[in-house]
Amino acid sequence: MSARRALAGAALAVLLASASGAAPTLDPLFSDHAVLQRDHPLAVRGKAEPDERLTVRLGSASRSVTAGKDGAWRAELPPMAAGGPYTLTVTGSSGSAATASDILVGDVWLCSGQSNMELAVGQALNGWNESQSADDPELRLLTVPHRTSLVPLDSFGDPVAWSPATGDKVRGFSAACYYMAKQLRASEKVPVGAINDSWGGTQILPWVAPAEARPLLGRDVGLLDLYKRDPVAANRRFGATWQEWWKAKAGTEPWADPSRLAWKPMPSLSYWETWGVPELANFNGMVWARKTVTLTAQEAARAASLSLGVIDEIDETWVNGVAVGNSFGWDIPREYKLPKGLLHAGENEILVSLFDAYAWGGFQGPAAAVKLSLEGGAAKPLGEGWLYSIVSAGLGEPPRSPWDTNAGASLIHNAMIAPLGRFGFRGVAWYQGESDVSNPAPYADKLAALMAGWRRQFGSPGLPFLIVGLANYGAEQTAPRASGWAELREQQRRAAARDPRAALVVAMDLGERLDIHPANKPELGRRLARAARALAYGASEPVGPEIADASRAQGGVVLRFRGVTGGLATWSGNRALAFELCAETQQSCRFAEAVAEGATVRIAGDGRPFTRVRYAWADTPVTNLYDAAPLPVGPFEVAVP
Repeated sequence: MSARRALAGAALAVLLASASGAAPTLDPLFSDHAVLQRDHPLAVRGKAEPDERLTVRLGSASRSVTAGKDGAWRAELPPMAAGGPYTLTVTGSSGSAATASDILVGDVWLCSGQSNMELAVGQALNGWNESQSADDPELRLLTVPHRTSLVPLDSFGDPVAWSPATGDKVRGFSAACYYMAKQLRASEKVPVGAINDSWGGTQILPWVAPAEARPLLGRDVGLLDLYKRDPVAANRRFGATWQEWWKAKAGTEPWADPSRLAWKPMPSLSYWETWGVPELANFNGMVWARKTVTLTAQEAARAASLSLGVIDEIDETWVNGVAVGNSFGWDIPREYKLPKGLLHAGENEILVSLFDAYAWGGFQGPAAAVKLSLEGGAAKPLGEGWLYSIVSAGLGEPPRSPWDTNAGASLIHNAMIAPLGRFGFRGVAWYQGESDVSNPAPYADKLAALMAGWRRQFGSPGLPFLIVGLANYGAEQTAPRASGWAELREQQRRAAARDPRAALVVAMDLGERLDIHPANKPELGRRLARAARALAYGASEPVGPEIADASRAQGGVVLRFRGVTGGLATWSGNRALAFELCAETQQSCRFAEAVAEGATVRIAGDGRPFTRVRYAWADTPVTNLYDAAPLPVGPFEVAVP
C-alpha cells in the first residue's frame, strides 16, 4: 500500500511540476523539416524555465544542459554525417518536452543580398514550369522576415519555418538561391537546406556586423551612438550634415527661408506621378513639400509627434527650421518625436525634402495618416493645404544617416543575421551591390568586413563566400566612358581576389539593359553551384576565366588568364569586344583590337601611350569572350607595367 502511495505521489509531483512552469521550446531554426549542417558541431538552442535542467537528443546523440537565468539554453551536439530523418527533442526536468520531427543532416547554404537575390522563382525565367514540377523532400527552404534593430538580437522578430521544396513554397522563394540549391542536391547527393536572408534596395553596410562596421563609419560612429541614446539630438546633428550637402549643391537654405523656392499647391497627398503634372509624370529626383499649422500657446507648450505616413523613398524633415527626422523606405510610415520647446504659438512651419530614385515618389497617403499629435491633446490633421517645389534633377542622392533602414550600419545584420547565432553553414551566396553603385570606392573593404563578421559569428573562419558580380543594366555604350556599375564590379572582383575562400560569379552577361532584375536566374544558379563545388566541395571545376596578369609585347599587350576551361573563344566574330587601352585619365581610354589565343588575349597597340587595360567597362557591356565551360571572362581593370 505504501509503495502505491509513493508511486502516486511521484506521479502527482511530476504533474504539478509540469503545470507550474512552461514547457521548454526549440528555436524556430530547429523546427520541423530543418536541415542541419553535416560534419559540423550542432549548436541547438531554445528557451526554458530559468535554471531548468534539460536533456537534448538528436538521433543517438544527447547532451544535458542547464538554462540560464534568462531561460536561454544552448547544447552543442557532436558533428553528424549526412542522413535522417531524425527527431530532435528537448526534455525538461519536469518531464515536459518540445519536439521537432523530420530533421535532416546535410548541407545548409545561406543566400543573402538585395532584390536580385530576393527575386522569387515565380518572377524568374521558367518560373511557372519550375514551381509546377518542384517536389524534392530533401531540399528544404526557409525565408527570414525583414526587420531592423539598433542592437543584435537573438531571435527573429517574426516566425520562421522550414518547408520541403514543393510547388507553392518554391514559387515565392529566392530564385538564385533555389536554382543553386537544386543543382547542389543533384551533384552532391545529400539533403540541402537553403535560407533566403535578403532585402531589396539595401546597401551593404546594414548587413555588416557591428564590430566590423564601426571602423567603416568614420565620424558617423559617434552619431550612431548618440541616436541610440537620444534620437532627437542625433537627428538635429545629422540635419547639419544634410544641410551642408544641400548648400554645397544649391546654395540656398530652404529650412531657414522657404521663400527662396518656387511653391505651388500640391494637388493631393499622394505619389507625385498621380498629380497630372507633366514634369513629374516620370520624375526621379527631389521635391520639397511645405505645410504650416497654427497652434495656441497651450498647444505649443506640449511635446508632440509628427506623422507623415509612408514616403517613397527618402525624406529629411524640419519643423520650424530644426531637423527632426530622416528615413529611407518605400513602405515605412514616418513618425518623428517633437520635444517641448520646438513648437510655438501661431504658425509652425513643416518642411520635407522628398527624394525618389526609382518608380513612384513622394507621399503615399492617405491624407488621414498625416497629422500632428499633441501630448495629452487631440491630433491636428495635416492632410490638406500642402505646397510643393520641384528641384531640377542632377543633384544626386542626399546623405544617408547611420540609422537609415537600408543604409545604416548593422541595422539589418542585427535583426536578420545575428539571430542565426552559431548555426552551421556550408557556404554563403551574396548578391548585392546595385544600391552601392553611387559610392563604389570602399565597397571591397565593406565586403571584406562583412565576410569577416559573418565568419566570426558562425564560428567558421574558412566559410566559403560566393560573390555575384553585378549584371548588366543601363544605357548602351558607344564610346569608352566612366561607369559606376563597372567600378562596383571591379571592387567585387578585388574583394574576391584578396580572399582565398571567396569566389566571384560573373553575371554581367545575364542582365537586361532595361530591367534591373534580370530573369535568367536558372543560369545564375548553375554558375553559383559550379563555384560552390569548386570552393566548398573541392571539385576540380574552374569557376571561370579571371585575369592573371598583363605584359607588353610588340607595342601592344598580352593578357594571361587563369581558370580557363579549354581555351578562350570569341562568339559571333574573330575579335574580342569591349577591350580598352587607357593612360591615366578617363579621356585617354579608347576601344582596342583584341584576339583570343588559348588562355591569353593579345591586344594590338595603336601608337598612343597606355598604362592599363579595361574590359567590359560599362553599365551594360556587350561582350563575346567565353571559355569552353562555357563561362564568360568577367570585367576587370589591370595595370600594364
